[in-house]
Amino acid sequence: MKRNAFIMKLKPGFAAEYKRRHDEIWPDLARVLKQAGISGYSIYLDEETLTLFAFQKLAHNNRAAALPGQAIVKKWWKYMADIMETNEDFSPVVRELKEVFHLD
Repeated sequence: MKRNAFIMKLKPGFAAEYKRRHDEIWPDLARVLKQAGISGYSIYLDEETLTLFAFQKLAHNNRAAALPGQAIVKKWWKYMADIMETNEDFSPVVRELKEVFHLD
């Protein structure tokens, strides 16, 4: 199992809305994420900086790299674009993080 962590950025004033939308995550999106080999997916918010810290476990044979091509993922990106920093294609601006320590 591979661990993956990254950060994104929330726009000011949208913390409650971000949480609400994720509390009501679309079942089809959740299914696609799981089918791609993603599990243990958590997102944390630093309320002071509006930085979103995401952590997920990836199966060794995961297909996470193919997710940007999925219609449901593109639809989610557009749905979230008004409350997050995004790229031109509406994908969230993501900065991958390097793991420097792990303890089981």
